Amino acid sequence: MELLETLTNHKGRVWNVKWHPQGNLLASCGEDKTICLWGNSGGNWTLKAVLQDGHQKTIREVSWSPCGKYLASASFDATTAIWDNISGKFECNATLEGHENEVKSVAWSKSGHFLATCSRDKSVWVWEVDNDEAEYECGAVLNAHAQDVKKVVWHPHKDTLASCSYDNTIKMFKEDPTDGEWTNFATLKSHESTVWSIAFDKEGTRLASCSDDKTVKIWKEYLPRNPECVPTEGDDPTWKCVCTLGGYHNRPVYDIAWAHDASGLIATACADNAIRIFREADDSNPHEPTFDLIYTQYKAHDQDVNAVSWHPIQPGVLVSASDDSSVRMWKVSPDPTSHYMENIQ
Repeated sequence: MELLETLTNHKGRVWNVKWHPQGNLLASCGEDKTICLWGNSGGNWTLKAVLQDGHQKTIREVSWSPCGKYLASASFDATTAIWDNISGKFECNATLEGHENEVKSVAWSKSGHFLATCSRDKSVWVWEVDNDEAEYECGAVLNAHAQDVKKVVWHPHKDTLASCSYDNTIKMFKEDPTDGEWTNFATLKSHESTVWSIAFDKEGTRLASCSDDKTVKIWKEYLPRNPECVPTEGDDPTWKCVCTLGGYHNRPVYDIAWAHDASGLIATACADNAIRIFREADDSNPHEPTFDLIYTQYKAHDQDVNAVSWHPIQPGVLVSASDDSSVRMWKVSPDPTSHYMENIQ
């Protein structure tokens, strides 16, 4: 695991970092209420722009639209801002209001038709998007969680939404095609403490979750009438925990990212300042999968690692964000003959 770049401009914690869909831009955000946009110039990543004055408090997360023209930012000021790339310059063209408390996460659906937000107010909001008119209308307020909702993510191919919460659960939502109502069709229970983050695999048939309980869990989708005879209800699938990775993390696991390339690597961001890389074993049983810890980057940052994100195009390129005010870019090159490596510098 090679350190490629250390990007510094934020003052205070960097909460989140996300790749542009084309991989040519990187957006980071933090408690300094700014968004930094980074681009590659002459082989080095440099600061291209700083987006500010869109929020009054900490910016907790950013999310690119699938087309890459829009950037959404979620803030502790209870709003979500939409930034539009107008002739190469990003401008805030909409502010979404309605949450009662801090907005913790924001995510675009793959179709681009929906935007999801979640908040400390225990709710998940689904916004219907009309980019041509720059209009964002609240289509649903989902009150399925009992506590602070930490993260929302969309299925990589469908307009299916997943959320995780301080209430130790993960919820799945979908829109009913008959009446347009959004419903909670699955509740995933296995973690013993706050579920901080979730990530779908490339196909969207599995989900990885990480928690304050220091574990990572892998969930698998079982469709109705599945040959394994896993019980389902109606036409909805069942999501079953098929693997728990415990004993690897020393402190809470704040973020998780599942690479959508052939490697299928899973990266975790931990409060012990480390980044860990997991890979599924070659002889893994899909219904009882085995994941090996193949690398631990100790002291990846000087403080908590808050976020990790895989490059959408270049395999093995990972970025991380930390309380130490920095964003770091890494090249992960796992040796297929090695079972475990670690860096203890």
